[in-house]
Amino acid sequence: MLELSNAQIGSWVAQFLLPLFRIAALLMSMPIIGTQLVPPRVRLYLALAITLVLAPTLGPMPLVEALSVRALLLIAEQILIGVMLGFVLQLFFQVFIVSGQLLAMQMGLGFASMVDPANGVSVPVLGQFFNMLVILLFLAMNGHLVVLEILTESFVTLPVGGGLSTNHLWEVASKLGWVLGAGLLLVLPAITALLVVNLAFGLMTRAAPQLNIFSIGFPLTLVLGLVIVWIGMADILAQYQIFVGESLAMLRELVGLR
Repeated sequence: MLELSNAQIGSWVAQFLLPLFRIAALLMSMPIIGTQLVPPRVRLYLALAITLVLAPTLGPMPLVEALSVRALLLIAEQILIGVMLGFVLQLFFQVFIVSGQLLAMQMGLGFASMVDPANGVSVPVLGQFFNMLVILLFLAMNGHLVVLEILTESFVTLPVGGGLSTNHLWEVASKLGWVLGAGLLLVLPAITALLVVNLAFGLMTRAAPQLNIFSIGFPLTLVLGLVIVWIGMADILAQYQIFVGESLAMLRELVGLR
């Protein structure tokens, strides 16, 4: 009769469960997969499948007793690492969403909103358009596979039980301020062009006070804004490559890869 000791059972459980918490935390918090578009059960099954593939290739896990304080601390550490990786990816997607919302407000399209199926909130249509565009580009260029590669390498650079460096985390967090600046730079040419259009309407109103600027300026600003967005689409791929390169480099720096 096969007999198993508590140490053997604990090692097998630790070999599978501790990596599962890191992988599941990333899948639950990252864009696309971690949104409401993917049911939680599907995300859990995907995390289990990835863990089954990665677990045999990982090194030995620390032996801990179930429900002990050290086991709970290790679980919290893995969840923290996974959530941080997903949070950096969320910031990358928010660059384009925020830029689309800023541009929509500037061109008078802020009233046209729709429910975001990923987050369940109402957002301007232009911001949702930028969001769907970035999602398609991210999947078409295998960005999700790069994220899985970084996740796999994180078990080498940040092994389970190895601890987290507070100074390292602070250095990475100090670089997250580029998000707002990147969103502004993305739409700065379009906003500048719309500002020139509004100044032109102001001069027209000053020169001809009897002109009803509201009946003419609003639809014309909207049409010109759409034309500016259409022209700006020619450079969206170059901007995407810059931002995705910075985001993936930040992910690698977060897990200790150089």
